[in-house]
Amino acid sequence: MSRLFDRSKLQSLALAAAGALLGGVTSIAALAVPASAAAAPAGGFHLQEATISQIQTAILTKQITTVQLVNLYLARIKAYNGTCVKQPNGILGVIETIPHAGQINALSTLNLRPATRKAMGFDERKARSMTDAKDNNPKMPDALEIAAEQDKQLAKTGKLVGPLQGVVMAIKDQYDTFDMRTTAGADAFYANDRPPADSTFVKRLRAAGAIVLAKSNLGEYASAVPRSSFGGTFCNAYDTERSPRGSSSGSGSSVGANLVTCAIAEESGSSVRGPASAASSVGIAGTEELVPRTGMIQIGINTRVGPICRTVEDAARVLDVIAGYDPSDELTAFSIGRTPKQPYISFTHETSLSGIRVGVVREYMNKKLFTKADEQTIDIVSKGVEDLKKLGATIVDPGPQGDLLTSCVTKYGPQDSNKVYTKRYPDQFPVDKDGKPTIDQVQALLDLKFDPSKVAKDFTLRDFGQGTDTGQAKYMLNLYLRERGDANIKSNADLIAKSNFHNDPHFPDRKKGRENVEKPQEFDMSQRMLTRFAVQQVILQCMAEQKLDVLVYPTSNLPPTRLGAPGGPPVNGRRGDGVWSFLGAQGFPVITVPAGFTTETYDLIFDPSAPLVEYPKTPNGGGGGEGRLAGDDHIRLTGPFPAQLPVGMDIVGRPFDEPLLLRIASAYTATTHQRKPPPDFGPVAGEP
Repeated sequence: MSRLFDRSKLQSLALAAAGALLGGVTSIAALAVPASAAAAPAGGFHLQEATISQIQTAILTKQITTVQLVNLYLARIKAYNGTCVKQPNGILGVIETIPHAGQINALSTLNLRPATRKAMGFDERKARSMTDAKDNNPKMPDALEIAAEQDKQLAKTGKLVGPLQGVVMAIKDQYDTFDMRTTAGADAFYANDRPPADSTFVKRLRAAGAIVLAKSNLGEYASAVPRSSFGGTFCNAYDTERSPRGSSSGSGSSVGANLVTCAIAEESGSSVRGPASAASSVGIAGTEELVPRTGMIQIGINTRVGPICRTVEDAARVLDVIAGYDPSDELTAFSIGRTPKQPYISFTHETSLSGIRVGVVREYMNKKLFTKADEQTIDIVSKGVEDLKKLGATIVDPGPQGDLLTSCVTKYGPQDSNKVYTKRYPDQFPVDKDGKPTIDQVQALLDLKFDPSKVAKDFTLRDFGQGTDTGQAKYMLNLYLRERGDANIKSNADLIAKSNFHNDPHFPDRKKGRENVEKPQEFDMSQRMLTRFAVQQVILQCMAEQKLDVLVYPTSNLPPTRLGAPGGPPVNGRRGDGVWSFLGAQGFPVITVPAGFTTETYDLIFDPSAPLVEYPKTPNGGGGGEGRLAGDDHIRLTGPFPAQLPVGMDIVGRPFDEPLLLRIASAYTATTHQRKPPPDFGPVAGEP
């Protein structure tokens, strides 16, 4: 909210409202009593699985106040957001998993004043700032103060302050919040760990009435590793010995376990969809140019902002607020004139999919290409395709071992990716020691155009490749740090020298990750941009030729993997963690919906006696221990083990086709009801 607040009045309102929830006690010490210990608000409101519509109805009908709502979520956070692993050597050392830990460590920072935070029993690590112990700036109201002001305004006007009042949110710590520390999960020694301003979309959320209650844990610097040096290790609510998937781990699991209403995630590969699917939730990774990324640590050409909620309708409500042009993010200029005239929420009440043509990407679902561990997920998503057919969709399916797009990729891909393709296949396109072609490559590409049978057999949707982006991470991170203007952390080099890093052989070394970012001496996005254009051109042509409206496939072929497990090498283009990231990373909008649950799973384990496993030169790891680890060249698959773990289904559309994706997703979820909350994270004592 942009107006100035009288802090003393707001704190009194917050405490009074909290006191009403706690049986009428209004002293600051009373806040140490969990909100759940109070009598439930009158009426039929239930917090667990509550939708935005249900929350707002409860507020308007006086079943609950906004302050009471925030306190109820805080009670769940107090009950379930603790450390979920053993840490015998502290937060930075080796960890051991705990079965049924009852904790997930999804949220790293809470938007509470120091006195309130301490009275509620939250430790110093959850403070809004590590560099401002007093935290008494009246222009930085905390979540309870904002909630109290909203209740005051509602009492005066009888109206909600905005379309998202009652939406209690977590924001991935990769995004700037002016009132809470922002370090992308790093334990870095900023002079001021608060950035000077909110990200653009955070401003929009606050203006719409959303209450930003927390910053969510993430794989440090948006890595796929399910731990960070500041936030520690995080766990999956459906099995606390498993990964909640990265990098937006905390955003997904906090929604899945009902610690917040919705959360904001970030995706450069799969970090909206992966965590959402692992939390049996809905994630929207929209068109690349749709939502502003301003105020983001380590922005990139394929990074995008997306909501995770428990329902399609709620995710659409959030998207309505955060989408749209922002002059500070030039990429959003592409969105002008391409967004719907109606709000996104208006597309979430579909009951029939008649007339919609759905292509099944069997390239990602051919059991013969993958492992036993992939099979049950493939079956579950195949059942999801049948459900789409029952809703009236026309299904275009090449069959269990067929390819939907390969002939098209082969026909157009070499031509459209040209230099990227010729460099990839030096046997077909040889060069001398100076890199100069020794044949007429133009003629050779023409020959492929007229005889696609000569195209390399491993050039498929699974193997197209992203294209290199030399120096992008270094340039964009240093750009962010210059704009932030911190007195101590001014560059990536400073982050290397002035940070703590975790040290555990079962997880990749994040300091080395920073050091690798520092190495490039040039900024060259030419291959990455050419590949992005080529992929969009090829996929749009493939869809047009088959008259396809959308594509579907599993978000991940594998269930969430064990924390600290070897990632394993790619299997026919499938990452070690099983998540498919390629199409989304090229800017196509994707929505993930719950498709069901497994009954069993298989796990990779280290085994020195196992045969040697070969990795590609640039490993594309994954799972609970993403990337190359000591000993991960001797691994084997074990199982099956009984396991009820969430499975997600991706629905992919053309750029700016979010309305169609929402129509399909809403009809599917309303019919199948596959979302289930994690059984170990039910209502706390006294929760309505």
